[in-house]
Amino acid sequence: MSYIPDTIKKMRASRLLSILMLLQTRGRVSASALAAELEVSTRTVLRDIDQLSAAGVPVWSDRGREGGFQLREGWSTQLTGLTEPEARALFLSGLPKAATELGLGCASTSARLKMLASLPVALREDAARVNARLHIDPVEWYRAASPPKHLQVVANAVWHQRILAIEYESWNGTRNRIVKPLGLVLKAGSWYMAALADKDKDARTYRLANILTLSVREGGFKYPKKFQLAAYWLASTQRFEAEIYTGTATVRVSQRGMKFLRELSAAVNEAALKSGVPEASGKHWTRVTIPIESIEHAAHQLLSIGAEVEVLAPLALRKRMQKSLLATAALYQA
Repeated sequence: MSYIPDTIKKMRASRLLSILMLLQTRGRVSASALAAELEVSTRTVLRDIDQLSAAGVPVWSDRGREGGFQLREGWSTQLTGLTEPEARALFLSGLPKAATELGLGCASTSARLKMLASLPVALREDAARVNARLHIDPVEWYRAASPPKHLQVVANAVWHQRILAIEYESWNGTRNRIVKPLGLVLKAGSWYMAALADKDKDARTYRLANILTLSVREGGFKYPKKFQLAAYWLASTQRFEAEIYTGTATVRVSQRGMKFLRELSAAVNEAALKSGVPEASGKHWTRVTIPIESIEHAAHQLLSIGAEVEVLAPLALRKRMQKSLLATAALYQA
């Protein structure tokens, strides 16, 4: 008798259950549709159907163009209990890409099928309709987000409270840290980790893309009872946004430029709406005061608006804009 690894057995059992859930929730399904849903060959699906039949599951097959497989009318399974990965994936049901990046793509699919199978027919149809008509895309425009290479290792450490040794590239250099990962956050297509570093009492935020190397340490840690990820992230982002702006700039901006100005950030948009004062010249220009991070950063952002904006203050920013514009003009005159 040939030896079959446990992992293969588990994969096969999970696939058989998925086929069962698909037939129960969708009715008649063709072999090719099942193969596409489960990402296997049609031949594998046919073998799985034979196994279900041999196990006593009443699967009927219809030949022909409109044919397929279906369960005997009135028959259903009660095997809808969620596994641990499926329970995790259930919270990511509206974010299929995030679930896939975390290694929970298959679990997310099977969890959704089990939930659908456990619902009454009327509610099942309504849930399927919502799923088909609502899609969430958390990534910003013009940005192709790729998952950081350590994401699944970090996620596993979060789930199982494992200590990590990381080499991290921050704004002031590369550092080595021993961290206790407390949670993961997906923000505008980028993954972040909230963790306790070394002997710190307060959590810090680490961008996963900045982790250069990573290893899992022996043993685990006790998760702090009072830590709440959502509350931590809200306070952390509010503090970051308050500290990042070190000054203000006064600019005059055209009606067309105002649209571009307001797209720079939420803080700039809010300031532009509140402080805008139309000029009396009647040329549709408005004077506004906006928050800035630094002279260099502000110049980089405002130069993208071109001749639709003029910096009035501070003088250092106005001179920086003049220098960049003169260099650009000289480049094109050469």
